[in-house]
Amino acid sequence: MGSVVHNNEIFPEQDGEGKWGVEMVDNESLVMKKRSGAHLTWEDLRVSVSSSNGSSCKTILSGATGYAKPGEIVAIMGPSGCGKSTLLDSLAGRLATNIRSSGHVLINGRKQRLTYGTMAYMTQEQVLTWTLTVKETVYYSAELQLPKSMPRSQKRERADRIIREMGLQESMNTRIGGWGIKGLSGGQKRRLSICLQLLTHPKLLLLDEPTSGLDSAASYYVMDRIVKLTQQYGMTVLAAIHQPSSHVFGLFHNLCLLSLGRMIYFGPTFAANQFFAANGFPCPDLQNPADHFLITINTDFDEDHDSGHLTVEKVVDVLSESYKSSDIYMDVKSEIAATCGQEGGLTGKAGFLKAGFITQCWVLVKRSFINMYRDIGYYWLRLGIYIVLGFSVGTVFYNLGYGFGSLNGRISMLMYISSFLTIMAIGGFPSFIEEFKVFQWERLNGHYGVGSFVISHAISSTPYLLLLSFIPGVIAYSLVGLQREYEQFTYFALVLFASMLLVECLMMIVATMVPNLLMGIITGAGIQGMMILSAGFFRLPDDLAPVFWKYPMYHVSFHKYALQGLYKNEFHGLMFPEYEGGPKVNGDMLLKDLLQVEMGYSKWVDLGIIFGMVLVYRVILFCIIKTTEKVKPIIRAILFSAT
Repeated sequence: MGSVVHNNEIFPEQDGEGKWGVEMVDNESLVMKKRSGAHLTWEDLRVSVSSSNGSSCKTILSGATGYAKPGEIVAIMGPSGCGKSTLLDSLAGRLATNIRSSGHVLINGRKQRLTYGTMAYMTQEQVLTWTLTVKETVYYSAELQLPKSMPRSQKRERADRIIREMGLQESMNTRIGGWGIKGLSGGQKRRLSICLQLLTHPKLLLLDEPTSGLDSAASYYVMDRIVKLTQQYGMTVLAAIHQPSSHVFGLFHNLCLLSLGRMIYFGPTFAANQFFAANGFPCPDLQNPADHFLITINTDFDEDHDSGHLTVEKVVDVLSESYKSSDIYMDVKSEIAATCGQEGGLTGKAGFLKAGFITQCWVLVKRSFINMYRDIGYYWLRLGIYIVLGFSVGTVFYNLGYGFGSLNGRISMLMYISSFLTIMAIGGFPSFIEEFKVFQWERLNGHYGVGSFVISHAISSTPYLLLLSFIPGVIAYSLVGLQREYEQFTYFALVLFASMLLVECLMMIVATMVPNLLMGIITGAGIQGMMILSAGFFRLPDDLAPVFWKYPMYHVSFHKYALQGLYKNEFHGLMFPEYEGGPKVNGDMLLKDLLQVEMGYSKWVDLGIIFGMVLVYRVILFCIIKTTEKVKPIIRAILFSAT
C-alpha cells in the first residue's frame, strides 16, 4: 500500500479490507467525500417550551429553514437568547422532554438516525477531566472513540496530529487544571474540546461557540483549520458564533442569522451585506459586517434605530418579512427541495465501530485511576481525615481490656466505626459530580456504554477504598485492644471496606438523581442518617416502630448488618466478669438478650449481605442511568428555555 502526503501529513483511513492504511487526498476523492457526506436540511423548524406549571408556552424558534452541505461551514449568528444553541440541539436530536418541536430535519433527503462516528457535537459547556494533561485527554479519547480494528500507534498518530492542528503542541504535558492547579487557559480548553470532536473525522460536526474564550488571532487560526479540515474530509459543519471578527466571518460559506427565534437571513455570507443595505440598513465603511448585523437586530437594548427611528423589534419584523419574500429565500427552498429529491441515505463509515467493551473498561479504569490519584480531594484528603479519626477513636477507647466495664466502650466504638466513619464517604461527592459530568457528555456522544462506566469505576476505586479501610482500621483496632486474632481483624477490615464500597455507590446514585453539589450532600447524609437511626443501636430492634422503621428501614439498612456482624465478631465466645470475683457474662448471651442480635446465622452471612447490597446498588445505578438517558434531565430543559 503506497503512501500519499498531503500538506506534509499522512492521514490513515480504513480501506475496503478493513485495514488502516493511508487516506488518498486528491480532487476525485474530495468529490466522492462530498457525495457520500451529510446533506443536512431543516424546514419550518419550530421549538417551544412549556412553563413548569404548564400555564404558558415560550417560543424559542419560529419557522427556521436552512441547509448545510458537505465541505462547507454554516455560521449561526444572533444576539444572546435568540435560539442558536436550541437550533443546534434540534438538529442533533437533543431537545429536552418538556420542549415541543415541529418541522422537518432531514439528512440526504431522509429522516434517519446518524450512526456512531458520523456526527460530533461540541456543546457550549466544556466538560473535561481537570487532572489529566492535554495528551492524556486526547489519547484516552482516541482509544475510546476510534475503531478497535485501528492499531493503537495510528490512534496516537491521529491524536498527535489533531493536537498540532489546534495549536496545543506546546501544552501537551500541561494538566487541564482545576482546584489548586492553574492549568490551561479558557481558550486552550475550548481548542481541546474541539480536538476531541475531530478524532473520528465526523460527517456532521456541530459546534456551539467554538471561539469562546479565544483572542481574535487564535479564533481565526482555529476556524481556518476547521474550514480546511471540512473541505479535506468533506464534513458538514454548523457553528454557532457569538461575535466573529471580520477575518473569521469571511471564512464561512453560509450565514444563518436569528433574532427572537425568527429567521432574519439565511444564504451566502457575501450576500448578507447587500440584503441589509437593500432594506435600509447598510453596513458602514470599515465596520465588521458581523458587528453591524448583531447591532442591528439586538433586542436586548430596544432603543430607536438610527434609520427611520424604528425600534429594534420593528427592524427585526422588517428584515424577517423581507427575507421571506426575497429571491434568497426561494433559492434556499429550491436547494432543500433538490436535496429531498435525492435517493439514498448517509453512507457512513463502513466498519467504523467504537472500541470494544473490554477496551472501553480498560481505558476508563486507567483514566479514572489516574484521576483519583491526582485529585487530592477524591481519596487522599479522606485518608488523612480517616487516619486522624482512627487515632481519635483509638485514644478515646484506648486499651479497653476485658472487664465488665469495657462492654459499653466496645459497643460504642463498633457503632462509631460502622456508622459515623463510613458516612464520611460523602466527602467524595464533589468528585463524583465532576466525573459523572464527564461521563454524561461522553455518553451523549456515544463514546462508551453505561456498563463500561459502572464497572470501570468500581474497579478503579477498589484499591483506594482498601487503603481507606485498612490503614485507619489497623490504627483504631490495635489501640482499642479488640480481639487479637487474625480472623477477627480481617473481618473487621472487610466490613469497613464493604461499607465504604456501598456508601460510595449510594452517593453515585444520589449524584445521578441530584446533580446539585449542596443538595446532593444533604440528600446523601440524610439517607444515611435514617439508616443509622434504624440500625438497632439508638433503639433496639424490638423497640422500633413496626411501620416504616422496622419494616422496611431496619432490614434495608446496611448499618444493621455491619453493626451486627461486628458485634458477633467481637463478642462471640468471650466471657466478661460481672465484677471482681463474680460470675462471668457470656458473650453469646449478651448478643442475644442485651443487644438483640439475630443469631440464626453467622457473621459471614452479614458480610455477604453487605457485599450483595453493593452489587444490588451497582445494578440500581446502571438502571437509573439508563432510565435518565431516555428522560432528559430537567437541567437541560432549563438551559434550553434560557437560550
